[in-house]
Amino acid sequence: MKSKINIYIAISAFCVFLGRAIQHLVWDAPFRTLLWDEQLLKGPVENILGIDWFDYVTSPIADQWINTSVTAFGILYLLAAFSILLLHKGGFFKSVGLKLQVVGAIGLLFLAFLYSKEKFMQIGQLLEYSAQFTAPVFLWYVISNKEKEFPVFFAKCVIALTFICHGLYAVGFYPVPGKFIDMTIATLGVSENTSKDLLFAAGVIDFIVAAGIFLPKIQKPMLAYMIVWGTLTSVARLTGHFHLDFLGNTLLQWLPAVILRAPHALLPLVIFLQVNDSKESKSLKLSLPKLKGGVEVAH
Repeated sequence: MKSKINIYIAISAFCVFLGRAIQHLVWDAPFRTLLWDEQLLKGPVENILGIDWFDYVTSPIADQWINTSVTAFGILYLLAAFSILLLHKGGFFKSVGLKLQVVGAIGLLFLAFLYSKEKFMQIGQLLEYSAQFTAPVFLWYVISNKEKEFPVFFAKCVIALTFICHGLYAVGFYPVPGKFIDMTIATLGVSENTSKDLLFAAGVIDFIVAAGIFLPKIQKPMLAYMIVWGTLTSVARLTGHFHLDFLGNTLLQWLPAVILRAPHALLPLVIFLQVNDSKESKSLKLSLPKLKGGVEVAH
């Protein structure tokens, strides 16, 4: 069972890195939300670099450096993704691969911060990416600590945060993203008002399942829902923007968005398998016949 869990964790981390690599290498990432922040950087740019702020933000050279930074992160994610395929070889490949998982996870956390900054530092935006930036951390942990149990409670906290923060946007605690509404309309063919109602209901369910996974008696159906819903919301990125006439561009732009959300379904699956395995182990232990002295009979 442990080997199966490790495979799912590896797939999860691989998908996040591959999806983000394509995003950074083909499209873009929100680096400018930080590097063009006048309130934050005008002082250092003018006083330390000696460059007028307007010249800095309109400079083709500065813009090229930003593009190069985005590309560099894309290469990092690509290396981190493919290093996962070589972890089983051990030695140098394992050592470098594990280091890339940690560095890549830090990069993903930085990216989550940038997306949060784009939305005026909404903490919900940052933590919505919890399952993504921790996926490589889980892989690093299970490879580095083979004798230890998978950290189920921590994993539950991570996926709960992901669902709660998604729910905060769906119910309107934060402004409901237009892309949520558009994807629902495009996927289900409903009206805008119906789309908002469905999103609100989905958000409420997000809160319920996020709490439910911590209750032993109902955790398995709650996790099962997360697996299904995590899969559907990931695929919705493609179905909600699908244009047959522009199939190539559609797949290139939106398939990575599906892939990088793999942890939203795979992490609940890993927790489900771990919980199920633990229950079966306990049941087996309790069912073993014992001698009067309490010593289990050998089979």
